Amino acid sequence: MTIGNKPTIGEPKPMLTKTLLSLLMGAAFLSPTTALMAAGPAPVNLRSTAHFTVLAGAAVTTTGGGEVNGDVGASPISGSAIHVTQAQVNGTIYAVDAAGPHGSVIAPSLLSTAMGDLTAAINDAAGRPAATAPPFLNPGNGNIGGLTLYPGLYTFAGTASITGSDVTLMGGPDDVWIFQVADDLEEGGSIQVILAGGAQARNIFWQVGTSATIGTYAVFKGTILAYQAVSMETGSAVDGRALAFNAGVTFDGIVGTLPTPKAPEFASISLTNTNSITLALTTTPFFPVTIQSCTNLALPVWKTLATSTPETNLWTITFTNALSAASQTYYQAFITTPN
Repeated sequence: MTIGNKPTIGEPKPMLTKTLLSLLMGAAFLSPTTALMAAGPAPVNLRSTAHFTVLAGAAVTTTGGGEVNGDVGASPISGSAIHVTQAQVNGTIYAVDAAGPHGSVIAPSLLSTAMGDLTAAINDAAGRPAATAPPFLNPGNGNIGGLTLYPGLYTFAGTASITGSDVTLMGGPDDVWIFQVADDLEEGGSIQVILAGGAQARNIFWQVGTSATIGTYAVFKGTILAYQAVSMETGSAVDGRALAFNAGVTFDGIVGTLPTPKAPEFASISLTNTNSITLALTTTPFFPVTIQSCTNLALPVWKTLATSTPETNLWTITFTNALSAASQTYYQAFITTPN
């Protein structure tokens, strides 16, 4: 499609680089598409906690040299209580004062905001209408090991256990699971949370009334929103977040990795006047998004137009004098993560 003698904005082939999480292209005047509705409840809004793999109200302790992919922070406790090192963290360590580990960033205001957002996220998850009947109320009588659970909100009146056998979460890439746990969450040694059918760790939320323990050599998926503490025992791995509001996080595992955010998508691309383009993207809030353009995919030279960290899932931006004399102009958008 052309407007006057202005070029079409085409849809090129995707490209990836080591520093990019994901990439999506858009075309001018996108026509509406039919999308499958996600199953389960709406996801929990993590706001500024989203880029933290580990966030604690008290000490972050460790006895090993495991790897954290994502940011680490603790507040209001002094940075001296953060015992992971920058060499272990593929991201940034944030502390409230200069006593943090070597290389950490002093950011009391950022951390205060994150802890406030953690409170809001815990209250959001805990405040959803509780399940009142099986299979969503006390599945497995509190022990979900060996079960296959489909998207939805699950409520545990006491402790939730994953012991004896693995648990499988079966659903699509946009489906959501929320687990409301009144007391502790306990995953046994060498047990796994298995994702099937395209389910994504970013869409799994475990709201824990007291503390969570991930057993030795266990594999866990999803974001833990614990009122008290989170403990990752020796050899354990988490694809998700360990967020502890009132107490500490013990990181004795081999790895903690921030879930992969959903790739940005162009919601609309339109000409706003004879030489300006307005782009609207849906994206994951609190992760940096970059928009680039080029005019030739055979020899692509991508020009960065803007980078921003939106605080909502819709980012709209207008570029003036955006159309060149080239036959086509291509746009790409990508998210960058701390790890």
